[in-house]
Amino acid sequence: MEVRKLTCIGCPMGCQMEVTLDGAEIIQIAGNTCLRGDAYARKEITNPTRIVTSTVRVRGSKTGAPTVSCKTRSDVPKSSIFGCIKDIVGICVQAPVHIGDVVKANVAGTGVDMVATKDVE
Repeated sequence: MEVRKLTCIGCPMGCQMEVTLDGAEIIQIAGNTCLRGDAYARKEITNPTRIVTSTVRVRGSKTGAPTVSCKTRSDVPKSSIFGCIKDIVGICVQAPVHIGDVVKANVAGTGVDMVATKDVE
C-alpha cells in the first residue's frame, strides 16, 4: 500500500488529503470536505492535467505592449507542460490581438490551442 498526500485545488478550502493506493488502484481518499475533492484526487492520481499560462511577443502594438498573456484553452497532460512552453518560444503575433485569439494551434501536439487572454491594440 502507498499513501500519497495532496492539497486539493478543487475549491478555496485547500483540504489536505491522503490517497491510499494498492498498485494503481485507489483504495481510499480521505481529508476532503466536498465531492470536488474526491474528483480532484482521482484525476490527479490517474491523469494529472494543468492549464499552461505564458506570454508571447507582439509586434505593431499601438500601446507599445511587447507581449500578450496567453493560456491553453483547456487543460493538457502534466507531462506536456514543458513541450507547450518550448512550442511557443519565438512566436510573435501581429497586433491587434483579442482575448480568445489562437496564438498557437495544437500546441505541442496536445490537440489544445494556446489562446490570448488579453486585448492588445
